Amino acid sequence: MEFLPPISTLALPASVLLLLTLAVMRMRNRRIDRRSAARDALDTVNAWPPAASRVLTVNEREAYDVLRKAMPGFLVLAQVPLSRFLRVPSRHSYGDWLQRVGALSADLLLCDSGSKVLAVIDIRARQESERGRRRHERMARVLRTAGIQVHVWREGELPAPAEVRHLLAPLAGKAADGARVTPTGSMPLIPVAEMSEILAEGDRAAMQGSFDPGMEPVPSAFFDELEAAPDRR
Repeated sequence: MEFLPPISTLALPASVLLLLTLAVMRMRNRRIDRRSAARDALDTVNAWPPAASRVLTVNEREAYDVLRKAMPGFLVLAQVPLSRFLRVPSRHSYGDWLQRVGALSADLLLCDSGSKVLAVIDIRARQESERGRRRHERMARVLRTAGIQVHVWREGELPAPAEVRHLLAPLAGKAADGARVTPTGSMPLIPVAEMSEILAEGDRAAMQGSFDPGMEPVPSAFFDELEAAPDRR
């Protein structure tokens, strides 16, 4: 007749395994708490000394000037994070969405005078990495799903203002007539220098290689390698 081992004998290994699991989890939580405390103890300024830089690259400034000349009366904004002008449902983690795409910035926004986004100009390098291409495509997919037109301009191959005006003419027709601000006869316009005039000196220095490279903005592709990845620690 075969005898079964007593219950106490079977429970002992299970209890040991449970205790070991709890001990490992406790040690892991302590390490996480120490890392979190170490991060919290860092001073924002001393740990990451800030340095001012430009908002736009030379190519982006040229594209900004083209868009502004092509679409007078419209608001043109630059380097705006998607989370600033897109809303998403809250049934999933907003933090996850922000890491995936919300923190990405649109190069140029064409808006009506009420700041409603009509189109996004995505300025892309002639040669881009596979990861950078996927990032641009993911951003474009999100924008188009939101009903926002996306136009891709290549660095060094910018369209002429007349071409841009013809391309974006339908948007001008959809914009509300009252959204545009038109000057009255009794209120003369104050002359404003063209973007090319304002930035001529800085761009000339950039072309000649005599400017401070530390003033140039952080390139968009810089963050490709910093996208969210599973924490294997």
